[in-house]
Order: sequence, then structure tokens, then C-alpha cells
Amino acid sequence: MARYSVEFYQKEDDSEPVKDFLLSLETKVRAKMMEMISLLQENGYELREPYSKHLSDGIFELRARVGTNSSRILFFFFIDQRIVLTNGFIKKTQKTPARELKKAKMFRSDYKRRRS
Repeated sequence: MARYSVEFYQKEDDSEPVKDFLLSLETKVRAKMMEMISLLQENGYELREPYSKHLSDGIFELRARVGTNSSRILFFFFIDQRIVLTNGFIKKTQKTPARELKKAKMFRSDYKRRRS
């Protein structure tokens, strides 16, 4: 039984950036990322590198690699053992793009605002 619940962040227009990202991936990459989401659901905070890494200010990245393709999903932890997946991207450089981190923080703020 999963110890954590994982949910996709949903914008006010009902779109889900991570769901859209997953659907855009090649089948093998999507399968690998779904496997990583399951690992995250089972292990939560205990999931570490090379699978997960804290980036900044409570935002983490979930990592999947298939061949030379490195994909990432950003997420944060919320109350009641909840993990919220905010946005995903294909990593092309060593450093996580600042715009992706900024987007994850913005989505987290919006999520918290609508939950209070």
C-alpha cells in the first residue's frame, strides 16, 4: 500500500501540466517516469539521488533517464503525506532551468492559496 498520495497540480483552467508533459513523452520514457512516480509514492522523503533531489525552497525533482533522454518532474510535499507534481521538462543542460523552478514555485503558491 502506498504511503504517500501523489496528485497532479491542476491549474484554475483544469489543465494539468505534468499530465500533459507525460502524454508528450515517448512510450519508454513515459513508462520510466511512471515507475519513478511509483517509487516516490512508496518512499516519499526517503527517496534520494539518483531518483530524486531537493533543488530549492522545498521544491524537489524526480529524475528519469532512458538512453540520452533525461526527463524531470518537479514536485513538493504537502500536508497529510501528499506529494504534488507541478511541472515536467526534458533536461538538456547540467543545471535545472530557472524558469522551470520558478514555475514550480508559482504553482505551489497557487495550490496553497486555493487550499486555504
